[in-house]
Amino acid sequence: MVKSKYIYWKDDDMWLGHLEEFPDYWTQGETEEELKENLIDIYKELTSGSIPNVRRVAELEIS
Repeated sequence: MVKSKYIYWKDDDMWLGHLEEFPDYWTQGETEEELKENLIDIYKELTSGSIPNVRRVAELEIS
């Protein structure tokens, strides 16, 4: 099982959000549960390798 943080908010009647690791790829849902399902679908697509040039957020440790 993989865990991924996501950012979400409600705008009027829709729930919007994106995965923290992939901030360029937003999705939406009519319910919070539908938003979560859509985020899972996006995660699977973005990590499958089928989409070229996927931009990610990473953390760099500098000593």
